[in-house]
Amino acid sequence: MRKIGLLLIAVMMVLPAIAQVSFGVRAGGAYSSLIQKVEDTYEAGARFGFSIAGLADIPLSKNKKWSLRPEVAFVNQGGAYYSNQDIHGMALHNKCWYYSLQIPVNVAYTFTFTDVHLSVFAGPTFDWSLFGKMKSRETNPDLHFGVSDEKDLKPCDFGMNVGLSVEYSNFFFSVSSLCGMIDRRALKRDGETSVYQNNVTFSLGYYFRK
Repeated sequence: MRKIGLLLIAVMMVLPAIAQVSFGVRAGGAYSSLIQKVEDTYEAGARFGFSIAGLADIPLSKNKKWSLRPEVAFVNQGGAYYSNQDIHGMALHNKCWYYSLQIPVNVAYTFTFTDVHLSVFAGPTFDWSLFGKMKSRETNPDLHFGVSDEKDLKPCDFGMNVGLSVEYSNFFFSVSSLCGMIDRRALKRDGETSVYQNNVTFSLGYYFRK
C-alpha cells in the first residue's frame, strides 16, 4: 500500500507538468562542416543544407525559467575531408552530403522581457545518418553507413549542442551550434586524421502554446 501511495503522489506531481508541456515545429538552414587536422592546421570543408524538426518545451520549475527541450530533427548535412595518404600528403578530397535523424536533448533557461522570451540552451545530441552520396575521383557513389570501406562513414554520432532562441507571440528564432565528438571515418589508414561533424543551424519556428 505504501508503494501504491508513493506512486499516486508521483503521478499527481507529474500530471501538472505534463499539462504545461508545449509542442512546436521549426525549419531553417544548416551550415555543416567536417573538421579535420591536416599538417597541424584544422581544415573545415563546409556546405549548406537544411534542418526541420518537431520539439517540445517541458517546464522543470514552477516559474518556467528552466525547461527541457527535446527535438526530433531531419537534417541535410555533410562537408569535405582529405584521405588517401601518399608521399605528398592526403591527396584525395572527398565531398559528401547525407541525411540524418538528430535528437537533441537540451536544457534551457529563459529570461523574460515583457512579451519577449530569450532562452539559452545546451545538451547532448544523438545523430543517426541514413543515406547520402560522396564525390571524389569517382562520380557521386552512394554512401553506405556502417560498412567499413574507405569511402564510407560511421552511421552514428554523438555531440554537444549549444544555442539561443528569441520567442515573441509563440513565434521564435533560434541559432544553435553542434560539435560532434565521434570520428566519422569508417576506416582510417596510417597517417590519416580524424574527421568530426560540426553544424550551425538558423531556424524559424512556432510553439502551439495556449
